[in-house]
Formats: sequence, C-alpha cells, structure tokens
Amino acid sequence: MSRRFSLEFHEGRQVSVAAILANPASGKDIRRLIAHGSVFDNQEKVRMVRRLILGLERAGVTKILYMPDSYQIIPRALNSISPSIPVEAVEMPVRNNQTDTTVAAGIMETLGAKCLIILGGDGTSRVACKGTVAVPILPLSTGTNNVFPYMGEATVAGLAAGLVASGRLPVRECCYQSCMFDILVDGKVEDIALVDAAVYNDVFLASKAVWQMEKVPQLFLTRCSACSIGLSSIGGQLCEILPEDPRGLALTIGECPHTTVTASIAPGMFAEVPVQKMSEMAPGELFNISVSPGLVAVDGEREVEIPCGSSAGIRLNTDGPMVVDIRKTMDLARDAGLFR
Repeated sequence: MSRRFSLEFHEGRQVSVAAILANPASGKDIRRLIAHGSVFDNQEKVRMVRRLILGLERAGVTKILYMPDSYQIIPRALNSISPSIPVEAVEMPVRNNQTDTTVAAGIMETLGAKCLIILGGDGTSRVACKGTVAVPILPLSTGTNNVFPYMGEATVAGLAAGLVASGRLPVRECCYQSCMFDILVDGKVEDIALVDAAVYNDVFLASKAVWQMEKVPQLFLTRCSACSIGLSSIGGQLCEILPEDPRGLALTIGECPHTTVTASIAPGMFAEVPVQKMSEMAPGELFNISVSPGLVAVDGEREVEIPCGSSAGIRLNTDGPMVVDIRKTMDLARDAGLFR
C-alpha cells in the first residue's frame, strides 16, 4: 500500500497531519526602500511557529510536517519547546527560491497533510497554491502587501488549522473557497494570481515589485476593499468584492478617466490612479490583455512575460484554494464545546 493511502497511528489514534510553510524571504523586498514597509525578521517567524505548533498540538493534530529552509525557522522554534507529537521536515532539495514553497506544498499533499499553514505575504500563498489547491490553507501574514493572508495571533491560528486538519470540524463549514486568476499566454495557463493581476507596459522584470502606476494599463482583482493595501486598494475605492464572492473586477487605467481614485498601493505610498472603465468579471470569462510585448504582475510581483506577437488573457477561476476562516472555525468549536 502506498504511503499516501496507508493508515498511520499515533498513540492509538489515526494520524492527522498539518503542515507549516514558513518563507524566510517574506517581508524583506524592495518596498522597504521605495515605500515605508516594516521589515518582518525571521526571529519573529520563529516565535510565531512555536505558537503554531503548540496550537496544532492542543487542537488534536498528531503529526506536523514542515518545509526546510536555509534559516531553519522550524528547528530554531523547536529549541525551546518540546511538543509530544513528531515535527518532521519533508525530504526535498532546498533551492532558496519560491519553487521551494511550490514543491513543498505538493509533497505535503502527497504525505497526507489536511491543512497547510503558510507564513508569508500574498506572493507566498500564491506559490504554495501552485503546488496544490486540494488542501485547505491558513495563510498568516509575514509579508508586505497582505490582502490574502490574515493578520492574527499564531496561537489561535494553530488551533483553527488543527481543528480542520484533525477532522474535528468539517472543512466545508470552516472554510470558504477563494477565486483565483488564470494567466494565459497563447492559450496556455502560465501562472495564477490570488488577489491581483496587473498588466505592466514594460519588458523588464527588474525588482519585480509594482509601484509605477503610469505603466499599468489594466488591472484585474479577485477581491477588493476600501481598507486594503496594495493594488487591490484601487478597486476598493470603487466597490467591495469579498474573498468568497465568485466574481472579479477588471479596470482599464489611463488618460481621459471616468474617475480618479487615491489608493494606498504600498505601505506609506499613495497614487492617484485614473480609471477609464470598470467591468465585473464572471467565472470563466476571458479578458484580453492589451499589450504585447509586456509583463503581468501577479499578486504584486512581475512574473509573467508576454513575448512580442503573443496573445494573453486573464480568466477568473472559482476553483481556487479552500481557506480556513479562523473566526468561523473558533465559533464552531465553541458551539460544539470542543474545548470544554
């Protein structure tokens, strides 16, 4: 019988597996220089991981997997706690780039993880979802533009993730399904975005971060709110799209605007953005990209190149990741008396 489908037991109980992916590079990009973002140091991630492990253990998880990294975030966290459950690194090469998170997420699904806790920003959650969208995720903010992950206490996040991973509460009642974007070039899906996809009228990836709005003729959003930071704050000044809503927003930006909005596109950085047109995006509807050659920035970083002569488009996909709703999960735990 394969390892994936075998039954393991820990102290007489069937094993329930949760996993932690902590990105050591999150919270340190160029927006600390061109804007006023805070640096999120790795030692704070170590402290968060300690609290996560203790929360997962208390919620009933019997095994924790983690992504190895060059800073050794999880081994450092284990230096001062002694959980009663195994905490094991997945076996994989460490390349110290974003592919580590993608590879780790895929391996964790194969090894039976029932919830992935992701420490990072929007970009870290995105690359984890490139590895799998079949496992519920709980994203915790340690990045720059944090629209997708939660700003919350790691202890409670560990409890919520543990209740899902252990099966003590049903996934469908604890989670919402997020939309995402498929980024297509010549008809092929080249990448995904969880929050925003910005067409960038340039051919250089450079530092990847987006802050020159005069180079952005089109912007696509899966969610937006007036209290958001980053590119989704532009749409947030026009309407609200909740994370669980099965719709998106397409904006055309440029001269002769219908309206101009002031938006907080990065920490401490504002932009006056001229919006020509606003359109609702329905699931599966393809919106053509107007530039070639050019780039598409996904969740705040320039990643997808559009070669000269190629055609590209953005499509709203409602089969995105299941995301643990911390408040809803803990309310359900209270109503069920799980901690009484």
